[in-house]
Amino acid sequence: MPVQHAACLGGQVMSLRANPITPTVDFGKNGVQHGHLRLPYSHNESAWGAILIPICVVRNGEGSCALLTGGNHGDEYEGPIALQALAHTLRPADITGTVILLPSMNHPALVAGTRVSPLDGGNMNRSFPGRPDGGPTEKIADYFQRYLLPLADVVLDFHSGGRTLDFVPFAASHVLEDKTQEARCRAARDAFNAPYSIEMREIDALGMYDHAAEEMGKTFVTTELSGGGTARPATVAVASKGARNLLIHAGILDAPLDLGPTRFLTQPDDSCFHFAETEGLLEFTTELGTSVAEGEILARIWDHRRVGVAPAEVCAQRAGLVVARHHPGLIGMGDCLAVLAVETDA
Repeated sequence: MPVQHAACLGGQVMSLRANPITPTVDFGKNGVQHGHLRLPYSHNESAWGAILIPICVVRNGEGSCALLTGGNHGDEYEGPIALQALAHTLRPADITGTVILLPSMNHPALVAGTRVSPLDGGNMNRSFPGRPDGGPTEKIADYFQRYLLPLADVVLDFHSGGRTLDFVPFAASHVLEDKTQEARCRAARDAFNAPYSIEMREIDALGMYDHAAEEMGKTFVTTELSGGGTARPATVAVASKGARNLLIHAGILDAPLDLGPTRFLTQPDDSCFHFAETEGLLEFTTELGTSVAEGEILARIWDHRRVGVAPAEVCAQRAGLVVARHHPGLIGMGDCLAVLAVETDA
């Protein structure tokens, strides 16, 4: 039996056992390659089966490397569509360096149209640094952690609200201890040039891909582009323009930036997040993108089990702009109901 070694990464123990994923592309080869990350997966319908995660590598000599991902959650579609289109059109002559495109990072989840993997219930964005001997989601995370992230200089991970949230379309960076890295991430976020640009708080950062990339010192940008479990023409256009702008900003693509207006936002504290403390029919009294005052009613929750009962009212804990809200018409206890942010100078 082979000896399993371990290394410490960000305070966590990461196995050094070989990851079972095999790429069908050569990351050091010039040209365009369309292939897969092949993950062996034995199941009832295929004893020696495999999960094939689509990947495109476009390379033209030495230079920066950009790693662009969508489908971290399988019910978020703007990123996968934009990256599929980019993989179809990007040519080596267009770039200097390397572009790695994975439209469906958590491929089983994207095929199922679910946030988490139907194979093991794994949430890809809570599974880092992963395990080479874990479930399929942990194995994919481990491959990114050990093989793909180290190749990259700049990382873009597309998200939107999926089936349960809806957002104003924004690109985001985070507050980081390394202020030089923080400035790099902010500059890349601003180059993406979504209609909104936000310095985002994470209420559940443990195991996130964001944190894994930032811990390695990478320039990292993420997005939230609408939601509702579908893709809209306007937000697909934001994703496509943003990906191209990021490659230009990184010096990989030689073209002028396509810049339009953006509104700059920040989230000073956890009072930006509002959660339901009861369940029922959700009636919003505010629209996405509107400003609210502290104490203003954001929504009412009507008891769907009986009539003649006054609704529970959820009021804004602070003044701000409504940047996210629950999508389905029913809400459960503990569900995120709305998120605010505060407008700031560029």
